[in-house]
Amino acid sequence: MSNWRQGYSTALRIRDEREKANIYVFEAYTRLADRSVSLEKERAEAVQYARSLSKSKGTHTPQDRKQQSLDDSAAIPSGLDPLLAANQDLAAAQKAREELANKLEQATGKMDRLLRKLNAESQRAADLAVERTQLQTRLKDRDEELRGKAKLLDDVQDELVSLNLQFNMAEERAKKYEEENQQLVDRWMARMGQEAEAMNKASRFS
Repeated sequence: MSNWRQGYSTALRIRDEREKANIYVFEAYTRLADRSVSLEKERAEAVQYARSLSKSKGTHTPQDRKQQSLDDSAAIPSGLDPLLAANQDLAAAQKAREELANKLEQATGKMDRLLRKLNAESQRAADLAVERTQLQTRLKDRDEELRGKAKLLDDVQDELVSLNLQFNMAEERAKKYEEENQQLVDRWMARMGQEAEAMNKASRFS
């Protein structure tokens, strides 16, 4: 009984540890998703900023455009640098997201397999518990049957001892009666012999 309970407890503990380990994966995945949204927002803002710079070029005079071109030559790198950095961060975040998604899928698959195994083991443990109860009942019935047969055997043995004792006592009484009867016969024969001898003597003298 303690073996299947210990195995069941171990399976539950392993499942809990797996679920706790997966929590870290879920949290990391959530943080990464939030970071991806933030980077996407920064990228959109950088693109919008670059577009606004392009639109502002068409509203100036040639002299202004020349001056604006000189200003843009210094301003565009500072505007495009965040865009490039955002794209790089977004690409890195997407790659990390894919890796975490793969790990999450693998962890989920392992967890599902463990849960299926745990459910199967739990069902097996329940079946064994039912079988154990049935065997205990049958064993109890068999023990009662054996106790009944043992009592019957004891009663028979006691009866045999009693009958044997009675037989011995009857045999002793029969032997005693036989001896007494033999003694009576011997005395009667002796008496008859004495009487016959007396009669013979009396007949000789007459």
